[in-house]
Amino acid sequence: MISKWLEQAKRGQTVWLPDVREGCARMEDAVPVTMQLTLCDGSKRDFSLPLPRWQNEQEQQFVKQYVTACVYNTLSACSGREMAFYLDARESEAAALLGQLDEVFQVRRTARSGYGKVINIADRLCRAFGGGRFAFAVRPQEDYSPAPDAAPVQGQLTERLRQAAARCGSGVCCGIDIGGTDIKAAVAADGRLVCVKEYDWNPAASPTAEGIIAPIELLVRLMACCAAGLTPALERALDKNAGDAVMAQAVAESLSVPLDVLGVSFPDVVIRDRIVGGETPKTQGMRSNPAADYEDAFAELGGLLERLQPLCREGAALHMTNDGHIAAFTAAAELAWSGKPDFSGGVIAHALGTDFGMGFLAPDGTIPEIPMELYDFLLDMGSFPQRELPAADLRSTRNENSGLPGARRYLGQAAAFRLAWDGDPALLDGFTQERAGLLTVPAEKRKPCLAHLMTQAAQGNAAAQEVFRRVGRHIGQINREMAPLLLPRTNVRYLFGRFVKEPACFRLLQEGCREIVPELVLEAADEELSATPLMQALAAKGVTVAQFGQAIGAMYYAAMER
Repeated sequence: MISKWLEQAKRGQTVWLPDVREGCARMEDAVPVTMQLTLCDGSKRDFSLPLPRWQNEQEQQFVKQYVTACVYNTLSACSGREMAFYLDARESEAAALLGQLDEVFQVRRTARSGYGKVINIADRLCRAFGGGRFAFAVRPQEDYSPAPDAAPVQGQLTERLRQAAARCGSGVCCGIDIGGTDIKAAVAADGRLVCVKEYDWNPAASPTAEGIIAPIELLVRLMACCAAGLTPALERALDKNAGDAVMAQAVAESLSVPLDVLGVSFPDVVIRDRIVGGETPKTQGMRSNPAADYEDAFAELGGLLERLQPLCREGAALHMTNDGHIAAFTAAAELAWSGKPDFSGGVIAHALGTDFGMGFLAPDGTIPEIPMELYDFLLDMGSFPQRELPAADLRSTRNENSGLPGARRYLGQAAAFRLAWDGDPALLDGFTQERAGLLTVPAEKRKPCLAHLMTQAAQGNAAAQEVFRRVGRHIGQINREMAPLLLPRTNVRYLFGRFVKEPACFRLLQEGCREIVPELVLEAADEELSATPLMQALAAKGVTVAQFGQAIGAMYYAAMER
C-alpha cells in the first residue's frame, strides 16, 4: 500500500491524509499506537495512530511524513501541554521514528519555522493557562491509562443568540472587525446604527505592538465620540480615506460616551479574550524586528482589551475572539433571529475568499479553548512535484506563511489559481507574470483573476467549473480530517466569502463536496443573511452585510450572557 501511495505522489497526484490513515488502520501488521494529548486545561484526548511497517528508506520517509501530518493537524486544531505515544515496547523502529518528532517540530529550539509554528502556539497557550512548555513523550503500552470520554455539551444556543442581539437594542454598542488589510467599525446607540467606518491598514509592516494597537484604539475612540453625536469633524473622520491625523483631531475636539458593549473580531488565536497565537502574517513586522523581543511585544498585543477597557462603562460587556468564530456567530445570530434553524448541534462556518477561515460554536454558544487553526492543515501526502516549487509560485502546494503544503493551497484564492493552471493554463491568460522561473498572479490582479474564474464557471467553461468543483471536494477532505479532532455534532457548514457570491460557483462547491462527504450540507451566508435590525440598517449606510456583518456580529458576541 505504501508503494502505491508513493507512486501516486511521484506522479503529482493527491494522496489524502484521511485515506492514508484509514488504509493504515486496515493493515493487519500495522503497529497500534495510541496518541494521547493533554490539552492546555489539563483534560486528555485519545487518538488512534496506526503505523504501517516500511520496507525501505523511501517508505520510512513516507511514514514519517504521515505521522508528522497527523501530529501537526492535531496540534493545529487542539494544541496542548503534552503529546504522548503509547505502543508495545518491543516495536523499537516505530518508537525510534516517534522519537524524531522533537527534532521535526524543533521543540528544543528557540527560533522555529515550518512545523515548529504549532509548538510556538502551544508554548504560548501553556503560559496563558499557567503551565510550562509543550513536550512529546514515547511510553510503553502498559503505562497507558485511557482518557475519559468527554461529556457532550448541550445548551439553548438559539435562544441565547436571540437574547444577545436583543441586548444590543439598548445602550452604546460597538463592534470592531479587524482584518489583514482593513478594519471595519460600527457603533449603535439604543438600537440605532449611528455610523460605520472602514479603515485601511497594513499591520504586517508594523515593527511594534503599539503600531497595531494604536489604530484600533483610535477607531474605538472615534466610535465612542460618534455615539455622543455626529459633528462635521466626525463626519469627515468617517470617510474611508480619512487618515489618522484627521481622526485624532476629530476625537480630540469631540465629546464621547462610555461603551456598554464592545466586541472585537481579531485574525489570530484568541483564548479567554487574549490573543495567544502569534504566528499569522499580521505580526510579521514584529517577528522580524531585531530591536525587540518578540514574545514581550506579542504579550503587549495580546492584552489589547486591557487598552480598550477605559473606553467602556464599568461592568460593560467587553469580549474578543477569532474572526472565524465571529463569522459563525454572525450567521447563527441572524438565523436565530429569523427563527428558522435548530442549533442543537452547534454552528460551524467556513470562510472561502483570500484565505480559508474556520468558525465553531458549541451547542451552548461557547467556543472551545483551542486554536482550531485549520487553514494550515496538512491534507495531501502526495503531489511531490508541486511541493518542490517555491511557495511563492502559484503552482506550488506550499503556502508562504509556513512553507508547508497546507490547506491554503487547496481552499481559497490561491487554490483557485493553482487548480486553474492545473486544469487549463489559458484560464489565467492576462493575469500572470513569470520572472526567474517564478509564476505568480500579482497582488493587484488577484481579485480580478478570481472574478474572471467565477464568471467563466458561471458561463459554462468546463475547466473553470472543475476548479470550483475541486475546491468543493477539498472542503469535504478538510471536514473528513477535522471530524475526529473537533467531534462536530452538526453536518451543516455555513460558507462565507467571495466563492459563494456567484450562485453557479456555490452549486459547484456543493456538488464537489457531496462527492467526498455526501451527508455534509453547505449553506451560503450571503446578503440574504440579514434579519436583525442592526444588520438590516447597514444598507441605509451604503454598505453591505459582506463588508460590515462581522462588525455587527462582534457586538452580538460581546453581548451574549456568559
